[in-house]
Amino acid sequence: MDYVGQVPAPPLDRFIDDVYCLTGVPYHRRMNVPPMPSAHLFINLGDPVRLWDSDPSVPVAVFTDGWFMGLWTRRFQVEYPAWVRLVAVHFKPWGLSPFIDLPATELRNRWVPVDAVWRRSLDRIRNRIGDLTSPAETLRVVEAELRSRLADAPARGLGLVLHTAGRLEVSHGAIQVGALTEAAGVSANHLAAQFKSHVGVTPKRVARIYRFARLILSVDARLSVDWSEHAHAAGYFDQAHFGKEFKDFTGHTPTEFLALRRRFPAEQQFPPMPAE
Repeated sequence: MDYVGQVPAPPLDRFIDDVYCLTGVPYHRRMNVPPMPSAHLFINLGDPVRLWDSDPSVPVAVFTDGWFMGLWTRRFQVEYPAWVRLVAVHFKPWGLSPFIDLPATELRNRWVPVDAVWRRSLDRIRNRIGDLTSPAETLRVVEAELRSRLADAPARGLGLVLHTAGRLEVSHGAIQVGALTEAAGVSANHLAAQFKSHVGVTPKRVARIYRFARLILSVDARLSVDWSEHAHAAGYFDQAHFGKEFKDFTGHTPTEFLALRRRFPAEQQFPPMPAE
């Protein structure tokens, strides 16, 4: 499966990590995806995609067209069709906020059809990009759509979230929430409320996800892995807590995860893993 992506031009780059196309035969049809510091928009131009929540009470979702995903705090699975054609936007954790007119909590741990968020827009967007054969032209059209939807003025509290969440991003979640509130001159309750509105979760939860992302991306399965060293470098100082969070986030123990990485070296730097 081919990936073609790019970081969008300012001011979109404050909210979006990349806009990309996925095309072709997937390496693996079904993938296990841990929590990552991101939200997404997917526009599907191929056969249906199926999504499974790790919460067994949530029914399987099937999307033939497109969907938004807010920040996820637990793992999920995605099953690609035999041939993939997806166009996607990879938002920063706070990145959806200036493009949608609803609290981010309504998208947390959820897949929501595009038309439920951008009313009566998906067919128009799919028609504009459906016949394009150039990924560069496709990405240009998607960026233009995003620029047209970017709010002229930031919503209340978004500036505070941009500043504090940006510090979490740079530090990989290593800053204490108390230090963030003190530097920003606000109470912990106020900061948490603004994060819930614009990110969907508290600053502490965002820090946990950044910390885990740093850990998982630092592992090179081609080498001997000292999990205690990696965990400490990522900010885990309680090994029991590290082991529990790792299993919750990936569905595997560190040893099981490493064995899976070594079986599928093509995905060395990509957090999703084949679902066995």
